[in-house]
Amino acid sequence: MKTGFYTIMSAQFFSSLADNALFVAAVELLKSGGAPEWQRAALVPMFAFFYVVLAPFVGAFADLLPKGRVMFLSNMLKVVGCLMMLVGIHPLIAYTIVGLGAAAYSPAKYGILTELLPPSQLVKANGWIEGLTIASIILGVLLGGQLIGHRVSDVLLAIDLPHIDLGIDTPPEAAIASIVSLYVVAAAFNLFIPLTGAAMLPLPERPLELLTDFWRCNITLWRDKLGQISLATTTLFWGVSGNLRYIVLAWAAAALGYGTTQASGLVGVVAIGTAVGAVVASMRMRLDQATSVIPLAIVMGFLVILLIFINNVWVAAPFLILLGGIGGYLVVPMNALLQHRGHNLMGAGRSIAVQNFNEQACILALGFLYTSATGVGVSAFTAIAGFGALVAGTMWLIGRWHRSNVVRHRDEVERLLAIARSDPGH
Repeated sequence: MKTGFYTIMSAQFFSSLADNALFVAAVELLKSGGAPEWQRAALVPMFAFFYVVLAPFVGAFADLLPKGRVMFLSNMLKVVGCLMMLVGIHPLIAYTIVGLGAAAYSPAKYGILTELLPPSQLVKANGWIEGLTIASIILGVLLGGQLIGHRVSDVLLAIDLPHIDLGIDTPPEAAIASIVSLYVVAAAFNLFIPLTGAAMLPLPERPLELLTDFWRCNITLWRDKLGQISLATTTLFWGVSGNLRYIVLAWAAAALGYGTTQASGLVGVVAIGTAVGAVVASMRMRLDQATSVIPLAIVMGFLVILLIFINNVWVAAPFLILLGGIGGYLVVPMNALLQHRGHNLMGAGRSIAVQNFNEQACILALGFLYTSATGVGVSAFTAIAGFGALVAGTMWLIGRWHRSNVVRHRDEVERLLAIARSDPGH
């Protein structure tokens, strides 16, 4: 791997660490403020809001400037969102601004991989960056849980700056103030990401043309016989896993009687399995083998349903590791295949923006359904069973879709797989 890859990984680690710690702190901020359950559940779709609304623009923005600079500006937007929470703006609104920063960050983060590395290293690179991201999720949710716990928050709240009143009076506020420093560290790493030499793609004279361009890119990727399968799979996977991050917290409270600090540890347990699965996939899978993981996604759906029958933490922990491991193993090659096809069809930033639009639209839709269900009294157990059935059933349909492509468009599928096997270098 090139040296710049490790700088990207470092920046991604601290930015993702802060994202996940902030999620836990925001949940507790709403909870301690007496917000209803549906508002806490709404954090997930609110974070996804700008991913969907600005998808036609953030991809083009990522291709307009050096991607390290885009990542720097995005992390500073996340800082603004944190500060909004601290000055009393409603957490749902402030968290949406953090989501805006994340929406701008993602196309640059993944797009730079295709600029820096040859296709033969994309699966390996995705394995490492996803593994590191999952490690940051583990540490982030654990860090967020500890920051809002009395042992650490008492220390943070005891810090007194002479003649300065920051208005930080509660454990979640102290946690959020600490998380700001992690975003600043990530932004500092962004400044050292090297230029890749890739040509910058200018914006059209009329910005609304980006809507037409984005729609064309979206259709192009959905029509590609490999792109459509990998896009459908990753869209569903992230749509469900994005919401499970909160649902696991709700399940732990209902099944185990855990508070936010304890329940955040179980979210980290899922992430441990995902990290292991991602690393194993990066070592064993090739780009042209990505579609072979579809049956694993069906298995994962049935495992999600089984979660509702578990009420013992010693059974839950290894089960959640297995669940996460299957997810990590299937999403890494599918992500790499999607990036490869998108880069060949339309350019790195635009293809990642299309991917983010579809995945975050799924998170937004499923999050809206879960939030609405919570508002009318549906239990976490029912929601989890519904998510599991959705994954298993939809992945079975995607598997049939791919088999139909292989039968009806064999020459085209084989040609695209041959491109994925080739390594034209850089």
